[in-house]
Amino acid sequence: MRNEDALNNVAERVRSCTQCPLANVRTNAVPGEGPADARVMLVGQNPGSEEDRTGRPFVGRSGAYLDDVLTRQGIPRSALFITSIVKCTSPGNRRPSNEEVAACMPYLEAQVTIISPSAIVALGRVAQMMPHYDEIEYIETYHPAAAMRFPRFRSRFENDLLRVKTYVGSM
Repeated sequence: MRNEDALNNVAERVRSCTQCPLANVRTNAVPGEGPADARVMLVGQNPGSEEDRTGRPFVGRSGAYLDDVLTRQGIPRSALFITSIVKCTSPGNRRPSNEEVAACMPYLEAQVTIISPSAIVALGRVAQMMPHYDEIEYIETYHPAAAMRFPRFRSRFENDLLRVKTYVGSM
């Protein structure tokens, strides 16, 4: 099976998942998007309301800020695989429970295995719960929403994304 087909298979399983109660509150599960041969994966917490509405990751205010930073750093969003540790929105945008994280973890692990990126950027505390892989550079940073809300976090967030560009070379 080609990597694109394998990723599409994971995406279909995510969209039809009923492993936890979030399946009952979502409009759209958000499996993630990007090329199957991406050298970098960005992993967030879980979709917000705009992501739930569109079925795409990081398209709300946090996504607009992320896109702006990526553009300024010379990193095309289209070169990255962007996803979340939990694939469904949570009521009131609350932090996902450990059970919800556990229900989605096999999907994220399958995505990492299929893509085999050079680097994974964990955006925020929940994303930092994902397993580490010996052969993959792992970079923890703030979630774009935190960098937007707290100006003191912006420099580190932006420098961490610049570090990704340096690690993987020009895209």
